[in-house]
Amino acid sequence: MTELKTKSDPAMDRALLARLTGALGDKATIAKLCSDFCDLYTEFLPDIFHSETGLTIEVAYSGHETGLMSELVAGLGDNVVLADTQLRNWSPHFILACDNSFVITLMENLLGALPETIEEPIHRPLSRIELDLSSMVFDKIANVLRSGVNAAGGFEPLIEKPHNAEDRGKPETDHVDEFAAAIKMRIDLGTVSSEFYLIVPQKALLKTVVTVPRSKNQMSRNKKEWAEQIAEQVRRSQITLEARVRLQTLTLNTISRLVAGDVIPFRDKSDVMVDVSANGKDMYRCEFGRAGEHYTVRVKDNVSSEDEILKHLMG
Repeated sequence: MTELKTKSDPAMDRALLARLTGALGDKATIAKLCSDFCDLYTEFLPDIFHSETGLTIEVAYSGHETGLMSELVAGLGDNVVLADTQLRNWSPHFILACDNSFVITLMENLLGALPETIEEPIHRPLSRIELDLSSMVFDKIANVLRSGVNAAGGFEPLIEKPHNAEDRGKPETDHVDEFAAAIKMRIDLGTVSSEFYLIVPQKALLKTVVTVPRSKNQMSRNKKEWAEQIAEQVRRSQITLEARVRLQTLTLNTISRLVAGDVIPFRDKSDVMVDVSANGKDMYRCEFGRAGEHYTVRVKDNVSSEDEILKHLMG
């Protein structure tokens, strides 16, 4: 008689252990908790955005998914911005995410574009300044969460620097994946519809009691403070500058015959002037020079005012 050997299913064992230790819930319980978060965000987030930016947004529940946290993150695709987050006495690690299209549209609105004239943005990673703006968006989302969950001590959420999906690092080799739930919320700004997401370990979610606070004003700041924070984020952002030097004019015949080693003189015969730009906009007129081993430019004149520079760089 041949002895039959059975092997336990690791996935099944893992799920069973998680269920026994309170890290995996049943469908009905998880669905109810995710719906409670929907009530919290639809009640608070639109008022906060309107009071601080003057912009009208609509928020609605888009459903939820469950699974391992890494799989839920991967399922969001590559057109999202993410931030690893923690809230003491609630969850040591959860993830905030948002479609890039919302951040891009929000930036256009804050720069004065009419909401009805803004079209659906193309799929692309966020720029450095847009990532700075996304940190402010995540701050609002995280603080709405903080106001409604039973986290003792009144601690502030700790949000790591937001990053594009393509820049998200791989987990450490000893990382233990958790069962989680991805709560999806639709957010409409003008004609553009996007989503933001909370990806929360079920271990934290199952211990959560969501309550809608009484006062809607406790998390709000005025529009001026929001605008000042955006400007400050821009001032701290690293910007790539480009220098353009005008060369002596040459005929097409001469240009077509240039080979390695040929020399083209600068147009200016005394002080060589350089146009310095960022993101395609001329900002300064500079003088070309050298300091030690480095070629340099010395600012001689401002082409644009500080306000014009800030507005351009934010766009």
